[in-house]
Amino acid sequence: MSVDSPSRESAPPTTPRPSPWAALRPLALRLHFYAGVLVAPLLFLAAFTGLLYALSFQAENVLYRHELRVPAGESVQPLTAQVAAARAAHPEGEVTAVWPSPEPGATTRVLMKAPGLADDESLAVFVNPYTSDVRGALTSTGSSGALPLRSWLSSFHADLQLGEPGRYYSEMAASWLWVVALGGLLLWIGRRRRIRLSLPERGVTGRRRTLSWHGSVGLWAVTGLVLLSATGLTWSRYAGENIAELKDRLGGATPTVAAATAGGMGGGGHEHHEGMAMPAAAPSALTLDQVAGAARAEGVRASIQISLPSAGKGFVVRERDTEFPVHLDAVAVDPADGRIMDVLRFADHPLLAQLTRFGIDAHMGVFLGLPNQLALAALALALMALIVWGYRMWWQRGPVKGRAPGRPQPRGAWRRVPLPALCALVAVTLVVGWFVPLLGISLVAFLAVDVLLGLRARRKVASGA
Repeated sequence: MSVDSPSRESAPPTTPRPSPWAALRPLALRLHFYAGVLVAPLLFLAAFTGLLYALSFQAENVLYRHELRVPAGESVQPLTAQVAAARAAHPEGEVTAVWPSPEPGATTRVLMKAPGLADDESLAVFVNPYTSDVRGALTSTGSSGALPLRSWLSSFHADLQLGEPGRYYSEMAASWLWVVALGGLLLWIGRRRRIRLSLPERGVTGRRRTLSWHGSVGLWAVTGLVLLSATGLTWSRYAGENIAELKDRLGGATPTVAAATAGGMGGGGHEHHEGMAMPAAAPSALTLDQVAGAARAEGVRASIQISLPSAGKGFVVRERDTEFPVHLDAVAVDPADGRIMDVLRFADHPLLAQLTRFGIDAHMGVFLGLPNQLALAALALALMALIVWGYRMWWQRGPVKGRAPGRPQPRGAWRRVPLPALCALVAVTLVVGWFVPLLGISLVAFLAVDVLLGLRARRKVASGA
């Protein structure tokens, strides 16, 4: 008697469930494509102007060498005599601050408020500290003391010399830079090729060679590009306001030394706000040399700035050495008797305020001096090369093969994304779009254009059928 073997009916084939990345990759490709084609011109412009700004520090030292450098002498004249020489040369100005010579061979800089200057501008009078001879005068901008060349290039980078309307370009570029950089990183890593991702692929030609260079250079530059985007947004109008508010709520506001005298307004302790334009200087019984000596006794001695007292406030002496390790301590000196009223150490700043300062100084190229400026120049060149390679790939996908230039991934990729992941993605996009408004507005505009193009394509297909 034979025993029949159980029938083995073939099970219906099951469709493997795609991984979350496999579902999200078409969306990332489509977003990277649109951002690369439409926003890349702004990114290229920001990179080019940023490159010019990074090179401006060394150009400034050459162009203004007569004002900045003198032969080193044996003895330094008192600060009072140097300031008197600056006043005699420019009686129309009112002295607000003094930057004593920070090193042998460097001039002393006397800052004045003068007619015809903006609120953030000063007339910088350069004085030979060994002879008290005036070497010249230039317009100085901001707390960093940018001279005309660097000031012009800084504005060119920030707003293309167009004023407030021009700031939209730089905020748009900074808003999208981190999205494009991180999106490209995910796409490059997700290719899962058996090659070293950090180096261009050898022995390939055409679009594949361009893609290899695009991805490898982007992999090296992505960290710096994201940091540039984050720090650049702190200067922006809309996202910058949100960042400042969030930083204050997290306890990261930058404190300032309390300089109010006994008869002036203001309370004790450090003030958590930035000072406005300095009023007229108040008379003092102290000389500037005595003020500098009192500050040095408290350890404030590296490349200092002495701000003259205004009504109800004393002298403020701050360190200006932003190169690592930084020296950014500050003291307030009573103008009546030289008493130290307050001491503020940079080490006592909130951690978030310290990190913000490091990031902004690195973005400006002053955190590490020349190496910092060279790194900024390299990042700018890398970003411009990435954009050129991106457009080249877009072109190589099209006319080279006898069809229209490269097209994005097909529409409807979002339908393949699992619902929980899609909801999380929408929620994150809404939050980021609210926090970085120009990113959210432009993303909505991209989606609207994409929908209109999709409707147009459907009508063509329907009319053809």
